[in-house]
Parts: sequence; structure tokens; C-alpha cells
Amino acid sequence: MRRLRRTIILLLALALVAGAIYAVVTVLQRSETLVTERCVAVVGSDSYELATDQAANAALITAIAVQRGLPPRAATIAVATAMQESKLRNIGHGDEVGPDSRGLFQQRPSQGWGTEAEVMDPVYATNAFYDHLVKVPGYETMAITDAAQAVQHSAYPQAYAQQEPMGRAYASALTGHSERALDCTLRAADTAGDPSAVVTAMTTAFGSLPAVAQGRTVQLNITGAQAWAVAQWAVANAKDLSVTQVDVTGATWNRQDHKGWQDSAAASGSVTITVSAPKT
Repeated sequence: MRRLRRTIILLLALALVAGAIYAVVTVLQRSETLVTERCVAVVGSDSYELATDQAANAALITAIAVQRGLPPRAATIAVATAMQESKLRNIGHGDEVGPDSRGLFQQRPSQGWGTEAEVMDPVYATNAFYDHLVKVPGYETMAITDAAQAVQHSAYPQAYAQQEPMGRAYASALTGHSERALDCTLRAADTAGDPSAVVTAMTTAFGSLPAVAQGRTVQLNITGAQAWAVAQWAVANAKDLSVTQVDVTGATWNRQDHKGWQDSAAASGSVTITVSAPKT
């Protein structure tokens, strides 16, 4: 009887432990489901929220400006314009004003912007926008409505002004001029990350960089604004690239803690991007 009693007690204890574990896992899974995925750029006391796909497009637009050696003002104008034209989404339709408008900037093939396939390519579309912008004399100091209108020839030019504060916040963060200014709140990665994919996307955005993929990380020996531009680009693209952590001069962004940029022992002169491990 004593053995039977001990066995029953042991089984009950195991059942209680299993039940507790199940409850914890269920709570964690439920809390992950309740996470609202979003990105936020902060300038002073003002913050501007975008969906993760919008933030990734803003990061691409800004990175191309950095690649081309353009001032942050160019990125501000481009991000604000794309927000007004397409809500920073690569849409495949136009409107009653421009029925053949396409892409991030709603560029029209019938107006000489390129083929439909070209303007639907975000890299091509962004470069085409900048190609026109840099030909506008004094665009760096012009009102955003005037600079954007000189490129877009919109039927509603004053509408661009409402997007300027958001454009400035994201451009400042993503050019690296504002440190720790961009944070994305994300659920846990559901697929394993690929460091080579990170390098490919980074090269598309910034051009050639001294990036080394090793294990689950991508490491770059870069400093200053360039380091912060790449680091915050990685955060903006963390959802699609399964990035779990970004380390840059004295700061770390960790996908799981949802605390934004935190002080850390990250070495100066380098950026380390870590992706999620394969599921076991």
C-alpha cells in the first residue's frame, strides 16, 4: 500500500508540474499573440508610428539616400512623399487622377517614369525619385511641398506638408543622425534567420559594406552615423529578416524584451546583427 501511495503521489506531482508548464507556455503564447507589431521613430517628445512593412520601405528609401551620398533632407522629402502617395506601400494600382500610377511613389509609366515593372521595383522607383529631386535647384532648403511637387507634379501639392514631421523623424533615425531613435515591437521570429539574406538586403540598400556573415551573425566594422544607420535599418527590417538582436556602440536592441534600445557593453566601431536560430 505504501508503494502504491507513493506512486500515486509521484504521479500527481508530475501532473501538477506538467499542468504548470502547460499554463506557463499557454500564457507566453497568448502574450505573443497579443503583441501589436509596429515601429516607432522618436524625435524629442514626438513619436511617429508605422506598420512594420511601412518602416521597412522607409528604411530602404533612406538607405538609398545614404548610398548616394545625399543629405538627410533628401530622405525626409522622399519618405514624406512616399507616405502621401502610397502610405509607404508598394501598391500596384493608381487612382482617378493617375490610373496608371504604381509603386511607392505612384510613378506613371505614361509620364516617362519607366515601365510598370520598373516603377513597381522599390529600388528603381526610389532611385528615379532621387534622380529627379537632385535636379531641382536648392531642394535642400525648399519647403517640402515645393520640393516634392517639383518632382511629382501632384494635383494636391499641399498634402505633402502633413507628412513632413514623420518623414523627418524616420530619415533622421535611418540616416544615423539620431541614435536610439527607432524601435520596433515584434513577436518572436517564426522562421530561422539567414545572415546571407541580411547581407544581400543590406547591400541592395546601402551598397557595398564591410559585412561578414558568420554563424547566426552579421558583423560590420563601421562607426558613427553609418553604424547607427545600418543598426536602425536592421531593426526596421527585423520582422522580414528574422533579426533578434542588434548591437552597436554601447547599445543593444533585443527583439524579445520589448524595451527598445538599452545600454550595453557593445564595442564601439562595430555593428553586430543576430538572427533567429533554426527551430529544434
